[in-house]
Amino acid sequence: MAESPIRVLLVDDHQVVRRGLRTFLEVQPDIEVVGEAGDGDEGVLRAQELNPDVILMDVKMPGTDGIAALRKLREEGSKARVLVVTSFTEQRTVVPALRAGAAGYVYKDVDPDALAGAIRSVHAGHVLLQPEVADALLSQEQPTGQGRGNALTEREREVLSLIADGRSNREIARALVLSEKTVKTHVSNILMKLDLADRTQAALWAVRHGIGIQ
Repeated sequence: MAESPIRVLLVDDHQVVRRGLRTFLEVQPDIEVVGEAGDGDEGVLRAQELNPDVILMDVKMPGTDGIAALRKLREEGSKARVLVVTSFTEQRTVVPALRAGAAGYVYKDVDPDALAGAIRSVHAGHVLLQPEVADALLSQEQPTGQGRGNALTEREREVLSLIADGRSNREIARALVLSEKTVKTHVSNILMKLDLADRTQAALWAVRHGIGIQ
């Protein structure tokens, strides 16, 4: 039996952009556009109604912008993975978006096939950070909290390394010959010990402290 398509919600204040995204994504056999919204507030409401798997979210929008919408989605416990798609590359935009819970960050001039791949990647549980985006965040962050890493067990460090490599829980379980439930427990322990909110922050912490991707 075929897997269900990835349900995508488009949140952008430019109708032309939404139309272009919809036109491309609707020809993807494994992706279904289930709705659109023109600002952050509407995006949050539509996410509640439609329960999408992935939300493509612009950052700069009138009224409630993408970053505020990301925070609201997190507060409400939304399970949707948010892929920020924007033309803004400044650190003051990149950093808050990732801290607010974005699972990935790409630019509007991204190749269409790469965008479809990005949607599939974040849906699979990966943290998607283009190199220049990671650099923007890491350049602003100070390497604080390294001492907390001493509390990690060797297995937790292995799991953290794979998180930094963009692996999903399923892929980590296969790589370490563990159950997904055990991996989830390790991830929870890592976040607690490092005082981090999510996998994105964990991946960045790992890169900042030389764990994982070299």
